Amino acid sequence: MKKKEEYIKIQNFSVSKILFDFINNELLKGTYIKKNKFWDGFSKAVTELAPKNKKILEKREKIQKSIDTWHLERKYQKLNLKEYTKFLKKIGYLLKPGPNFKILTKNVDDEISSICGPQLVCPVSNARFLLNAANARWVSLYDSLYGTDIIPETHGALKGNTYNPNRGKKVIEYSLRLLDKYIPLKDKSWKNLNRIPEIKNNKLTLKLKNPKQFVGYNKKSNKISSLLFVNNNLHIDILFDQVGNIYDIFLESAISTICDHEDSVAAVDAEDKVIGYRNWLRLMKGNLKVKFLKKGKKIIRKLNTDRNYISKEGKKFKLHGRSLLLNRNVGHLMTTPAILLNDGSECPEGILDAFVTSLASIHDFKRKGNSKTNSIYIVKPKMHGPEECAFTNLIFGKVEKVLKLKKNQILCGIMDEERRTSVNLKECIRVLKNRVFFINTGFLDRTGDEIHTSMESGPMILKGNMKSSKWISAYENNNVDIGISCGFSGKAQIGKGMWAMPDLMKDMLKQKVAHPSSGANCAWVPSPTAASIHALHYHEINVFDKHKELSKRKPAKLSDLLTIPVAKKTNWSIEEINNELRNNAQGILGYVVRWIDQSVGCSKVPDINGVGLMEDRATCRISSQHIANWLHHGVCSKKQVLEIIKKMAKIVDTQNLKEPTMKDQSPYQPMAGNYDKSIAFKAACDLVFHGKFQPSGYTEPLLHFNRLIKKSI
Repeated sequence: MKKKEEYIKIQNFSVSKILFDFINNELLKGTYIKKNKFWDGFSKAVTELAPKNKKILEKREKIQKSIDTWHLERKYQKLNLKEYTKFLKKIGYLLKPGPNFKILTKNVDDEISSICGPQLVCPVSNARFLLNAANARWVSLYDSLYGTDIIPETHGALKGNTYNPNRGKKVIEYSLRLLDKYIPLKDKSWKNLNRIPEIKNNKLTLKLKNPKQFVGYNKKSNKISSLLFVNNNLHIDILFDQVGNIYDIFLESAISTICDHEDSVAAVDAEDKVIGYRNWLRLMKGNLKVKFLKKGKKIIRKLNTDRNYISKEGKKFKLHGRSLLLNRNVGHLMTTPAILLNDGSECPEGILDAFVTSLASIHDFKRKGNSKTNSIYIVKPKMHGPEECAFTNLIFGKVEKVLKLKKNQILCGIMDEERRTSVNLKECIRVLKNRVFFINTGFLDRTGDEIHTSMESGPMILKGNMKSSKWISAYENNNVDIGISCGFSGKAQIGKGMWAMPDLMKDMLKQKVAHPSSGANCAWVPSPTAASIHALHYHEINVFDKHKELSKRKPAKLSDLLTIPVAKKTNWSIEEINNELRNNAQGILGYVVRWIDQSVGCSKVPDINGVGLMEDRATCRISSQHIANWLHHGVCSKKQVLEIIKKMAKIVDTQNLKEPTMKDQSPYQPMAGNYDKSIAFKAACDLVFHGKFQPSGYTEPLLHFNRLIKKSI
C-alpha cells in the first residue's frame, strides 16, 4: 500500500511535502529568490489563474456541445461547408483573421533561428534517456550506419555480436559517398584521400569545390586529427588517425531536444512530478549523471562538454556540445494532487509546470550551458484557439513577475495539434507574437481532436486513410504557410511530427526528407541514431531557400481544412472492420498496460505485425477515439469490440513477455485471463467505451485515475 500523501499548509493552499521539500531545498537553493517571496508570489498567481483555467475548459465543453447539436440536427445530410463555416463563426469557434503581422520574438538561440535540423523528444522522467538526447548534438555517422538497416546485411555484412570488417567497409564506403555529396572536393573523391591534409598559410591543402565550407580543425602530435566543415549551417567533423585514415565522421544531429513533462511521461502525483522536475533542474545545473551496467561494465553517463576547435587563422573557438534543451509543460486540462487549493480542489498542473521549470532554468543563466541568450523555452501543447494561447501568455507573464525575469524572457512553442488552433493559427500566433519560437504539426493528436470534435457528423474513414485525406494536407500546408507569412523564417521553428519506427532507418531515410522539403526547419525523431540519419536530409535541403519558394504558393484553403473525414460509404466487410479494430485495440493495450502497470509513458511498443513503434499518449488518443466513433455510429458493436480487445490482450501479453526491456521494469502482470482484476485492461476498455465522453477525446483523465489506483495497491 502506497503511503498516504503528506501535505504542508502554506499561504492559502496545501503542498505535498515531497514537492515542498524539493522546491525549498533544491530548486530555490542557489538562486536569488527567497523562499517566502516565491511562495507568496506563487500563491497569489495560482489564486488568480486557477479560476480562469477552469473557465477556458468550460468554454471548450460549451463549444463542443454546440457542435454536437449542430451535427445531430443535420443527421444523414451532406455537409454544407458554407453553412458549417458560418455556424463555427457564430459560436466563436472560428475567428476572423486580423491584419498581417510579423512575430517580434527576441533573444532566440541560433539553434532556433538559424540552424535547421532534427529535434528529439524525450521523457523528462528518464535521466538516462535525457542524457542520451542532450548528448545527441554530435553523433557518429559510422556507428549510426553500422547499427541500422541502411547498410544491408548481404555479402558477408551481417551485424553480429562482434565487429564485422566487411560491414565496417560498407559503412566507410557509404559515408565517403556522402562526403563527396555534401563537402565535394575540387578534383577527386574523398575515397582517394591518401594522406592527412595540412593547414598552410591559413589555408587547407585539401582543395574543396567550396572553400568556405572549411571552418576549423584539431591537432594531435602536430598532425591534423580532425577537420570541421559546414553545410547548410550544419557541421560535419571528420576524424583522422595518425596514419591518415578517416576513422569516424561526427554529424551535428539533434539540434534541439524537447524534455517532455506531457505525452511521454506517466506523472500522476507529487512523487512522479518531482522526478521529472529534479531531472530538469540537474540538466540546467549541468550535473545530471546516471550510473548503470552495460555488458558487465559500470558506466557513468553525464552531459558532454563543448567541442573545441582551431580556426584556419589559428584562433581557438567552441561549438555547443549538447542539444538545445526545450521544456514541454502539460496543457490546460489536467490538475495535480501535488498542490491542493483552499477549496480542496487540485492545482492546474500547467501552472505548476510553468513556475517550476522556469525557476529551474534560472540555474543555467550564469553558466549558459544551455541557452546562450538566457531564454527559457517552453513548448505548450493542446491549446484550443487564441483565447487559450492568451491565457498561456498570462501565465508566463505571472511567472516572470514572481521570478523577477525580464518581460518575454519565457518563450513559447505552440503545438498546432487541436482543430480550433489549426483554423485560427494566425490569431494564436498573434497573441503570442512576442514569445513564440516554435509551431509544429502533430498528426496523431490532431486526428484525435478531428474525430472527437466531429463525433456526431458520422463514422470516420479508416485510420490508415487519414493521411491522404483532404484536411490533413491542408493542415500540414497551413501550418507552414502561416509560419512563413508571420515571419518565422530565420527567427523561429516550423516543425513536423515524429518518425515512429526507430528500427526502420532505411525507410526513414527515404521518406522523412519530405519534412524539410515541406518547409520544416525541424522535425521529430525517436533516437540519437535517427537524429544523425535525419540530419542528412538537412544537408540535402536548404530549408530557408525552401521558405522563399513556398512563400509564393497559394495558401491552404480553409474549406479544405474544415472538411470532415467522414466515410462516404461504410460498406466495409466484417474482416476489414475487425482488422481496423484489432489494430486500434492492440495499440491501445500495448501502450496502456505499460503506462498503468509500469509507469512508462513512452516506449517502443510492438504493433500488430511486431514492428516496434515509439508510442505516446497521442497514439492512444487517435485509436481510442476511432473505435469510439465507430461504436457510436453502429459500424461495430460493443460485444464485437470487447471480444477483440480480449483477443488482442493475449497477443500484447505474449509480446511483452518476450520483450527484453520489460525485464527492467517490475514483474509483468498479464491482462488475459485476468480481465476483471487487471486495472490496465479496465483502463483500456474505458478509453474505448467511454471515449465519446472524454474531454476533447483526451486519454489523460482515465489514465491518471487508473494509475493512481494502481499506485495505491
